[in-house]
Amino acid sequence: MDKHEGREAGTIRLDDPWYDSLAVGWGEGAEPFPPPGPTADRGGPGASDIYLEVQRSAAFQEVRGRYRRFVVPATAGFLLWYVAYVVAATTAPGLMARPVVGSVNVALLAGLGQFLSTFLLTWAYSRHARLRRDSAALDLRWTVFERERGQERTRGGRGEGR
Repeated sequence: MDKHEGREAGTIRLDDPWYDSLAVGWGEGAEPFPPPGPTADRGGPGASDIYLEVQRSAAFQEVRGRYRRFVVPATAGFLLWYVAYVVAATTAPGLMARPVVGSVNVALLAGLGQFLSTFLLTWAYSRHARLRRDSAALDLRWTVFERERGQERTRGGRGEGR
């Protein structure tokens, strides 16, 4: 980034790789960015049209449904377990102080159970993702990639030299 002197001191050049053009001027009374124009002038559907089409597809909805069917019950169960632990610790100190083995009491076992359940839930999530969602999501990614490549080819080959 080049340093500017005088009136331009402290400004960021546009060729700065960390420059976020969408954030510049936000909330500073600057003119908002104009909405993107129609895709007709680009010679076909844009990338956003491809992503919207994929999002509406049955395959994408199936991947999202599999995700929700795992995450919603798992989150609810874990939060219920955590709240039960906190409520028991605050409302039933006698129960939590009850010794189980030597100086190990119910509260210590429940606290260690929180850590164990976190690791088990993480393992279950990664296993579920690997077995039920990753291959379908990869297929969707390749679908988007191929459509974007086909779109670039029809526009005259821009981006093929990468």
